[in-house]
Amino acid sequence: METKPLKFSPAELKGISQKTIEIHHDKLYVGYVKKSDEIGQRLSEVRKDIIAGKNSGGNQTYSELRALKEGETFAVNGVYLHEYYFDVLGGDGAYDKAPKLSKAISDKWDSVEGFIKYFTECGMAARGWALLVWDIKAGELRQYNGDAHNQGGVWGCLPIIVLDVYEHAYFIDYGSDRKSYIADFWNNFDWIAAEKLYKKSKQFSE
Repeated sequence: METKPLKFSPAELKGISQKTIEIHHDKLYVGYVKKSDEIGQRLSEVRKDIIAGKNSGGNQTYSELRALKEGETFAVNGVYLHEYYFDVLGGDGAYDKAPKLSKAISDKWDSVEGFIKYFTECGMAARGWALLVWDIKAGELRQYNGDAHNQGGVWGCLPIIVLDVYEHAYFIDYGSDRKSYIADFWNNFDWIAAEKLYKKSKQFSE
């Protein structure tokens, strides 16, 4: 995997400090990329041994293969979720710049303002992630939460809005005041980027 640079200047965000973003992106996110590569390399070696008959590999109670496969989904999702999160930061919070997504949200949740209130409370209820996704199977927008990178995800869903509510995302700046952090997430939200994700995701159900 290759690390993706930020599309915005951390110093320009409102409320969320440059220090927080630099630690979050340059250390935590980059660490997930490196760990994903490390796990992938070891899985390649184990797979070769299994195919060659040198390693039976699997045991559901404990085996190296089981541990690697569990770590793989945690690390890879750690990469992807953080990339989605960073990709929708750096905006001005103006949802009128996303007319199609705003309409779809209003059709489902009555108004964008109402959705933001609901999504904010979902973020308060989650231990790790709150997401707005396009559910390919249902053919509509859905909101889901995840308490860990590899927990709470629903197969067939494409992320559009991803909010990181792990404490590392806000504790330096806000302490335990998660709600103020989420409010600033919306103030810094890039609705243009979310609109592009929505349009791209929606076509998979058509």
